[in-house]
Amino acid sequence: MKPVAQLALAVQLPDDETFESFQSESDQGVLVQLQKFIQPEHEEIDQPNGFYLFGISGVGKSHLLHASCAYAETLGKTSLCLSFSELTQLSVEVLDGLEHIDLICLDDLQLIAGNVQWQQAVFDLYNRVMEQNKRLIITGDQSAHQLGITLPDLVSRMTWGYTEQLKALDDEEKLIALQYRARQRGVVLNDDVAKFLLNRLSRDMGSLINSLDTLDKASIREQRKITIPFIKDILLAK
Repeated sequence: MKPVAQLALAVQLPDDETFESFQSESDQGVLVQLQKFIQPEHEEIDQPNGFYLFGISGVGKSHLLHASCAYAETLGKTSLCLSFSELTQLSVEVLDGLEHIDLICLDDLQLIAGNVQWQQAVFDLYNRVMEQNKRLIITGDQSAHQLGITLPDLVSRMTWGYTEQLKALDDEEKLIALQYRARQRGVVLNDDVAKFLLNRLSRDMGSLINSLDTLDKASIREQRKITIPFIKDILLAK
């Protein structure tokens, strides 16, 4: 088994990406399904070992992978979250031995659509995970049949397990999520400020959270509250 500690990858989980901080009313059922997948109420012989989660960019797929690992850790289970954006820069052998981890999360499967070697490696990992009765969650930006995966066996494996599609947040949900994440940092964003961020910046949640991080650090550095003039100075000044 390849020691996980030797993986030269960014595997530190964000502290604020949990199931609780995923503020989407329309996707609450997905959260429940993920929790039951990680910790089944009853161990069944035919319990699927795979979970495929898909949706367009910015809907929170990476957030839920991080949240799944955080949840697994509260249950005393081992977990690891990796992205194909990093994995594909390495040898496929980096997947060797991962089947001994209770929960493996792999992000952005669409990035290996044109790479048969990586597709075969993921398929082999899937089989080993099934043999060890562990759990594997994979994300992509489209359904399994629309990803462009050319290895039929891998597509088949993905469709054997659970499949859920994440819906995009509406503007009201984005405001709620943004203000929630701000409160986690000890920052109060009033409605006017939150709406200004949503209307003047990218509406992608990942970009909004990154902007919030920038504002939080700047407000600490300059000892100023996050107001609309402050946002203009930090993010919109030319």
